[in-house]
Amino acid sequence: MAFATVNPYTNELVKEFPSATEAEIVSAIDKADAAFQSWKNLPVAERVSILGKAAKHLRDNIDEHAKLITLEMGKVFAESKAEVELSAQILEYYVKHAEEQLQPRKLPVMDPAEGEASLVYEPLGVLLAIEPWNFPYYQVARILAPQLSAGNTLILKHASNVPQCAAAFEKMMLEVGLPEGVFINLFAEHHHVETILQDPRVCGVALTGSEFAGSAVAQVAGKHLKKSIMELGGADAFVVLDDADIEKTAKWGVFGRHWNGGQVCVSSKRMIVDAKVYDEYLEKYTAGVAALKAGDPMDPATQLAPLSSQRAKDGLLKQIEEAVKHGATAIEVGEKVPAQGCFVQPTILTNVTPDNPAYYQEFFGPVSMIFKAKDEADAIRIANDSPFGLGGSVFTSDNERGRKVALQISTGMVFVNHPTMVKADLPFGGVRRSGFGRELIDLGLKEFVNQKLVDIVDIDAPF
Repeated sequence: MAFATVNPYTNELVKEFPSATEAEIVSAIDKADAAFQSWKNLPVAERVSILGKAAKHLRDNIDEHAKLITLEMGKVFAESKAEVELSAQILEYYVKHAEEQLQPRKLPVMDPAEGEASLVYEPLGVLLAIEPWNFPYYQVARILAPQLSAGNTLILKHASNVPQCAAAFEKMMLEVGLPEGVFINLFAEHHHVETILQDPRVCGVALTGSEFAGSAVAQVAGKHLKKSIMELGGADAFVVLDDADIEKTAKWGVFGRHWNGGQVCVSSKRMIVDAKVYDEYLEKYTAGVAALKAGDPMDPATQLAPLSSQRAKDGLLKQIEEAVKHGATAIEVGEKVPAQGCFVQPTILTNVTPDNPAYYQEFFGPVSMIFKAKDEADAIRIANDSPFGLGGSVFTSDNERGRKVALQISTGMVFVNHPTMVKADLPFGGVRRSGFGRELIDLGLKEFVNQKLVDIVDIDAPF
């Protein structure tokens, strides 16, 4: 697997990087473990002060970082800048809150003889982070900020098509004063994962990626009794109830499905619309998609980016072909996208039935599946008829109705009158095939710590 920058807008090979050798992998673990021995003993305030400096660096150099993201994975430049800003906000969240969230927790004991019991939070050690290409900075910030705050050290295995983003994040952390070895970027191949996880000094792994990758890595982690958290795929339901403001909802639908070129695990992939408003929604949504402008992701006028790679494009086109072969109706929408690079024409799929494999699949790109629901109960049924359970949304003019419907949708996150949102101060994670564990806020901070009981007891022995 070559680590290489290939511009998705031109398919031009920009730069290649050699994969890590076995010796480099062993050396990285040695350095990360040595760094842990001192990093874990620093006061939390001292650890997070470096995150604050990194946040400032991101903002001070936002264009430079954003251009690198756009170059490597094709994201529209304005969205790349937003990703850099979100990464800075995540770092700042832990600057503000980590020290308080890591304070010992006093337990309310039922019997005074149990003593003064408390939970303390101790870091585990070296962690492996396996991250995807669709958000090259945000994904790193999302795992780095809480784990470095907690006192762990981190080895990053980033996606093979964003090597410069991975190297740039490591360089930035060192420049702002992070001790060497606390965060290491490693161009490791897939088969190196077991080499890393079998080392007794490596205490856990966090992966964001596909079901296939998650299953493979979880098996290796389980084999070596290592803690793991998995943030995997999603096919978020976008439920439109019969009282929704269709004009507004259709605009949110277009955005929710097509930001980041539709390459988001929490984008609005399955639109489930009440029959009473189905035709109106489909008309307005189609018009909104048709108005999207595809082109150079560095052009401020561009709204629709190319996919991240030729492989991603070919795979998505094959999925559409198979969906149609099994009975779905596919309608291409809008002006023809550029023939160069990795663009896919926005496509709307209807008549997708449960006997069609596409019904249960995730489409990573500008492809929308739209379902007609008989009523509210049927919409909830369709929303829950999925192997995934990451995010979802409900649109209605009645917020309390939206809340009641949201409580019946089985996912890790549900939003009312907004597509699934990603923020620095909101938790992220799902259920079923979408993975397990949570990232961000205090939940992510405590995924890889020893929640140790300390109990001070002062009573006479019974004999």
